[in-house]
Amino acid sequence: MRPQTNWTLADWLQWQESLNPRSIELGLDRVRLVAQRLDLPSQKIRTLTIAGTNGKGSSATLAALILSEAGYRTGLYTSPHLLRYNERIAINGVPVSDDALCRAFMAIDEVRGETLLTYFEFGTLAALWLFREANVDVQVLEIGLGGRLDAANLVDADVALITNIGLDHTDWLGPDRESIAREKAGVMRAGRPVICVDSDAPAAIAEIAQTLKSPLLQIDRDFDFSVGEQGWNWHGPSGELQQLPFPALRGAMQLRNASGTIAALKSLPLDIPEDAIRRALPKLQLAGRYQRIGNVILDVGHNAEAATVLADNLLRDKADGRILLVLGMLSDKPIEAVGNALARCTQKVFLGTLPSPRGLSATELAQRLQGSGLECQICADIPAAYAQAQQAAQAGDWVVVTGSFLSVAAVAEMLHG
Repeated sequence: MRPQTNWTLADWLQWQESLNPRSIELGLDRVRLVAQRLDLPSQKIRTLTIAGTNGKGSSATLAALILSEAGYRTGLYTSPHLLRYNERIAINGVPVSDDALCRAFMAIDEVRGETLLTYFEFGTLAALWLFREANVDVQVLEIGLGGRLDAANLVDADVALITNIGLDHTDWLGPDRESIAREKAGVMRAGRPVICVDSDAPAAIAEIAQTLKSPLLQIDRDFDFSVGEQGWNWHGPSGELQQLPFPALRGAMQLRNASGTIAALKSLPLDIPEDAIRRALPKLQLAGRYQRIGNVILDVGHNAEAATVLADNLLRDKADGRILLVLGMLSDKPIEAVGNALARCTQKVFLGTLPSPRGLSATELAQRLQGSGLECQICADIPAAYAQAQQAAQAGDWVVVTGSFLSVAAVAEMLHG
């Protein structure tokens, strides 16, 4: 079935999800061919591309905020979304409309011929097409998976930002941090700056940067930050920024991410006034990233590193009362490592089955968590797990929803009505 001109956004997305990516060869050749037919590679838009295991979304969002505050018309592409697909593509902080997305998808379908595209490739091409149509000055592109073969890597970045290297998507990216680093280093371009926010980065990052003659700025070596009584300070090769306001987005890693973002923006061939940075930091909000709503914490972390950071944040911020976890996870995630990390801050967890072919059932999840020492309560799904956690909660307790974008989305929908 070919798309119809009267399709809604829901129609388009349902059709894209029905396509079988297993029959599509890996690589950028297909999506590059369609991009060329759309005349997308010829666009001259300044580009910051962001790769990494954790922290990509907050770094990309802050970068776009600062650029908009600096007066640049800015496109932001991130994934996945939490509640609405439109969240993935924003121009000057405003998500694009359903109609705009449908126009973009139709333009892509009209030129692709018999070339097969995945759900993610359609979205990436739509973002690039919409940014060109909106005549943006600069685009911030978040890599969805890896780097080297990700559709967003079609664009030659003026600056590449690598947030950190952790063990996630090992079935696609490789079994260890060195292999994963090589995939993420694929976003580098010869002679163009690369910023790395992983203080223990695998050797592959520096090796590939040296081969490409790409200037590498490494946190704790070429730039860093310090915390003061009245704010925080950024130190870099271009100077210092004193007493910056703290990011509105909470969490122990946010200053590291913000520090890397500032280093990346200062490496772009654009003027970034200090006032733009100061105005943007207090505005940084990102749904599902250690987000507090009443007695609920929503956090989309789904790997060992993210779970460790979440546990650290909870241990730091929760003075009294219990922490009750609501957890659902995909089968290809490091379940045992996540459970061990979260067991540091709680003993009680309410498990729900995720609405995904890759989702673990609550029963399977409980079996995988047996060695963590967590007391598991099996529930039908995430809404049921959340309801039971709230029923068990007493005054002063927090209900923490984590493990997957799908877990957080299910509860976010309940909270937003």
